[in-house]
Amino acid sequence: MPVDVLVGLQWGDEGKGKIVDVLAPTYDVVARFQGGPNAGHTLTFDGIKHVLHQVPSGIFHPHIINVVGNGVVLDPVVFRQELQKLTDRGIDWEKNLYISRKAQLILPSHRALDRINEEARGGSKIGSTLKGIGPTYQDKIGRTGLRVGDILLPDFDQRYQAAVARHATLAEFHGRGLEIEEFEADFFSAVEFLRTLKLTDTEYLLNDLLKQGKNILAEGAQGSMLDIDFGTYPYVTSSSTIVAGACTGLGIAPQHIQKVYGISKAYCTRVGSGPFPTELHDQVGEQIRQAGREFGSTTGRPRRCGWIDLPALRYSIMLNGVTEIHLMKADVLDEFDEIRVCTHYQFSDGRLTDQLPDHGDLENMQPVYVSLPGWKTTLQAISDPATLPAALTSYIEYLERYLSVPVSIVSVGPDRKSTLHLK
Repeated sequence: MPVDVLVGLQWGDEGKGKIVDVLAPTYDVVARFQGGPNAGHTLTFDGIKHVLHQVPSGIFHPHIINVVGNGVVLDPVVFRQELQKLTDRGIDWEKNLYISRKAQLILPSHRALDRINEEARGGSKIGSTLKGIGPTYQDKIGRTGLRVGDILLPDFDQRYQAAVARHATLAEFHGRGLEIEEFEADFFSAVEFLRTLKLTDTEYLLNDLLKQGKNILAEGAQGSMLDIDFGTYPYVTSSSTIVAGACTGLGIAPQHIQKVYGISKAYCTRVGSGPFPTELHDQVGEQIRQAGREFGSTTGRPRRCGWIDLPALRYSIMLNGVTEIHLMKADVLDEFDEIRVCTHYQFSDGRLTDQLPDHGDLENMQPVYVSLPGWKTTLQAISDPATLPAALTSYIEYLERYLSVPVSIVSVGPDRKSTLHLK
């Protein structure tokens, strides 16, 4: 059976958690392949909002096996908190949750280093979530990190102390101390809890499930424009957020991948620093922010808002081999008389391009827009895709023509029921 992959096509926060929840009933396995507690996947059903950070979004379905893959960086403290919240809401997660022994551990000293490094950047801040993600991936690449499987070794405490000593040396370079003592008791308590879970070589688990005919949905975090290689570097995350990351982050071969679901908002947002060509600094941007409740589910920071960026979307579609688009939060644009769509960028000398330039050029380019009529309809009241307003249908058709990929789902509200299947 195949592996289908779900990726964000923008700068994250596209609504991936909701779509995983909607698609999950048709899958046997949901596997998270990268990122860590910097992700915030929001799901709303039965009038209750759920936010997941490290737990795969299939956890609410009792028949689904949920896998935290080797490409994830795991904070034991946050992970325990997430699972406790699920327990408090009556979710039985123990039977079907597996964690890769090869996933990297986020230590208290990683979080401290993240804060120190970001403060040292001054006016050139990346916009880190300060969750320790970057320093943890740095240790992974530097081959000095600790992995989940290490907590089962008899000398784990010594390995931990050696890692903290290395991190203290790095902190001293900036004239700072780590100041982590008050967090260590909670960390070691969470490690003890982690030892009681199903820690396994998930690459074998996933490939055995494929041989048994099970179908897998690979769940990404963040968005393609934050990819460490192809995003708006250096204002990116520290992992591969595109489809290729599913192979390395889960241990599955490319030949197994079939569908690629690309998730995009009907407009665009970004959190943190970095170029954002269609960003709106006016009342329109604020209207989108308020209507879409665009505040980070992980950090609470207000998101930067703007019109949809088609050159950037087409770039992400190319990198991921997207087979279908799921258009999210169309209802946020209900009140607009016109919807603007960026189709090109303009250089300072007047030249136009529909390709995404390197970030150094992107910061100095102006978006070129076309205007389409708004639908001026309350979309959340619609349950039949055949009754979508003509203006929204025209908007979707315009996107399909430009992007050469069908839009198969349009979301018209936060609840899982407000998800219309077009094709």
